[in-house]
Amino acid sequence: MGFTDLAADAGLSVLNSYLASRSYIVGHTPSQADVVTFKAISAAPDAAKYPNAARWYKHIASFESEFSALPGDPTKPYTAYGPEAGPAAVNPAKAPAAEEEDDVDLFGSDEEEEDPETVRIRNERLEEYKKKKANKPKPVAKSAVTLDVKPWDDETNLEELEANVRAIEMDGLLWGLSKFVTVGFGIKKLQINLVVEDDKVSLDELQAQIEEDEDHVQSTDVAAMQKI
Repeated sequence: MGFTDLAADAGLSVLNSYLASRSYIVGHTPSQADVVTFKAISAAPDAAKYPNAARWYKHIASFESEFSALPGDPTKPYTAYGPEAGPAAVNPAKAPAAEEEDDVDLFGSDEEEEDPETVRIRNERLEEYKKKKANKPKPVAKSAVTLDVKPWDDETNLEELEANVRAIEMDGLLWGLSKFVTVGFGIKKLQINLVVEDDKVSLDELQAQIEEDEDHVQSTDVAAMQKI
């Protein structure tokens, strides 16, 4: 009969039952059959009421930016797919009664053999899609850090201290704004912001390198840290 109105409960119930034993609308990979069916649904199905349809909808949504690259016929209506759907399946509410039993297509949908050339092109496109996704650069993990650098006393030259700190260079380290913050008894500390690439810069090593300036630096502390 094929899928009917997927915006209605009845249509979603049919889709949910259909997907109980399937990952995709047709075959074993995402295709235009999934795309047109996905677009026919007004909103994500209720996972409690339609668990199979909700699972499929969420999975197909992950391909949304690549819909046009998926194999299949994008002009074929969603009503052409579903339980016992043939190549020309339509909404049963609007379908004319069959004049003869011989007119029924008993070999449609998933049971229909695919043309080898179509299979070859589809597999090539899927391979291209997988390579494109594999080569997409992953976002670099970074952290924004506020570091407190404490001097020995009120006679420590804070300008020299800051200059020595900023002179430290590391791959993946970017110094930001800074200020002198009063600690007490006339003593101020350097509070400096920085951004580090997590895979390249160890904060422990950076702090150890800053503390090597024994003429100016008493100690360092991480005042704040946030992933970005």
